[in-house]
Amino acid sequence: MTDDPIPDLPPNAPPETFAELRERLANGDIRLPKRLKQVAAFALAQPDEIALGTVAKIAEDAGVQPSTLVRFGQALGFAGFTDLQAVFRERLRNHVSNYDERMLSLRARGHDAAKTAGFLDGLCEAASRSISAVHERTDLSVLDRAATILAGAETIYLLGQRRSFPVSSYLSYAFGTLGIRNTLIGSPLGTDTETMSFATTEDAVLAVSFTPYAASTIAHAQTAGEAGIPLVAFTDSPFSPLCAHASAWFEIVEADFQGFRSLSASLALAMTLVVAVADRRQNGPS
Repeated sequence: MTDDPIPDLPPNAPPETFAELRERLANGDIRLPKRLKQVAAFALAQPDEIALGTVAKIAEDAGVQPSTLVRFGQALGFAGFTDLQAVFRERLRNHVSNYDERMLSLRARGHDAAKTAGFLDGLCEAASRSISAVHERTDLSVLDRAATILAGAETIYLLGQRRSFPVSSYLSYAFGTLGIRNTLIGSPLGTDTETMSFATTEDAVLAVSFTPYAASTIAHAQTAGEAGIPLVAFTDSPFSPLCAHASAWFEIVEADFQGFRSLSASLALAMTLVVAVADRRQNGPS
């Protein structure tokens, strides 16, 4: 695996906070070659892993060479990866809850009392953090735009595979109970391509996909976007392949507990869109 050349270093100082770093990566101010963009996507989707992992483990999980992490830090104006990692660790210190600290302490001591209660607490805490994050990050103007797009569609085509399928299937159920015409893509007969071919510019597509992105979801979303069909996307990074074709997209990063991720934030945002679309259909734009 060969590294890409280091891009020109930004003239301004390196970001001091995670929020500043995220904004700088998301707004396209820094042009990154392929491998560094791969690291950026991983860093935004898994900031806790960047904060706590070793260089070797982070590189392995991100699918790059350890030297690429150093180059990524330098591309953002840091002396190296250690200085970059400090920003992620500061973010973690600011966000970690008393419960997280207690659980880390228990694990360090090998404490196994009330494990089941600990699992419940841990998963509920992760869900709470996920919902808080999506509440803070969601741009209300983008939310309004997405609701307007979906409210004006004759049919809403819903894309989602694997972990994302519960979100798209919930959307289909909820829209259906409110009399909003929709088509859930995911036929066991393998006729999804034929079904998607009926979509027109009078319709809309709502696609849900998180890392690792489902190939079929990306392909259908790309085809719809290139055909001029409005696309709304739920995804986990500004570098997601869904973003390039979306009229409105939302970044949703679900917190995990011991490697398990819920869909709490995704479903909260899905429910918000359902209610907003139904309101517009009944009362018109506010």
